[in-house]
Amino acid sequence: QVQLVESGGGLVQPGGSLRLSCAASGFTFSSYAMYWYRQAPGKERELVASIGIGGTPNYADSVKGRFTISRDNANNTVALQMNSLKPDDTAVYYCKARHPTGRTYWGQGTQVTVSS
Repeated sequence: QVQLVESGGGLVQPGGSLRLSCAASGFTFSSYAMYWYRQAPGKERELVASIGIGGTPNYADSVKGRFTISRDNANNTVALQMNSLKPDDTAVYYCKARHPTGRTYWGQGTQVTVSS
């Protein structure tokens, strides 16, 4: 059974940090590119960061220099380190796995709230 389980969300003050983690199971993790998306209330889901099979990261302009994506193929996890958080970063954050053939899996999401 395929599972993507996000964790690490919560409430943090502006300027603070959070580390999200996504644990994968049920598929060959190392063969999938991994993504973090987010969706704020009333807005469309947007791509935050991605990391390819070879480990190359990419970031949305809005998070460059503040967020870092990483993957651990030995433990089937992908992480998103989020620093200098802003209220605009408030959203539900989702993990996605995508195979080169197009097969895609999504996690259930974890809430991140940035507020004083």
